[in-house]
Amino acid sequence: MSDTPQPLGAPSPGEGFALFNTALGTCGIAWKLNALMGVQLPEGDAGATRQRMRRRFLYVPEVGPTSPPPAFVARAIEDIAALLRGAPNSPRDLSNIALDWTGVPPFNRRVLELARTIAPGQTMTYGEVATRLGEPGAARAVGQALGHNPFAPVVPCHRVLAAGSASGGFSANGGVSTKLRMLLAERAAFGAPGLFD
Repeated sequence: MSDTPQPLGAPSPGEGFALFNTALGTCGIAWKLNALMGVQLPEGDAGATRQRMRRRFLYVPEVGPTSPPPAFVARAIEDIAALLRGAPNSPRDLSNIALDWTGVPPFNRRVLELARTIAPGQTMTYGEVATRLGEPGAARAVGQALGHNPFAPVVPCHRVLAAGSASGGFSANGGVSTKLRMLLAERAAFGAPGLFD
């Protein structure tokens, strides 16, 4: 997922980032006044996730247990954690979480916004996303845009697969096995036989 840092400078009021535990490991989340600036799937351990967040969000302070995040961030954390553990009332739809699209190129944003419409438990192929964007033949560009997703899993790039029985790539720690674990937690339905063989 995207490692492009935010612009240099002092943090704006209301900005922060926090780490939180999930069934996959320690995730990170960064926000400004009323929108998420980014979400980070787990790295190798909590320390590695923290370092990745610090690289991505220069000058944004970490919020610790004594200073909880804003209510909308706390709800997002709860919903992301529930999605990743496959809780009984999951999979949850995270499409209502406000996102800050600053710095996301226009084509990437179109891809990510379309990916965000894929319901939990459903999947699409890179080619289907390209076709729905009105750009058939742009499957590779779709894959590259998804590989720079700054909001995974709020923008569910894991729900986009390669054609046939291949899952396609995944740039998060753990690669394709992490992608498949996320899809299994959502009880995803696949049209391609043998995906988990």
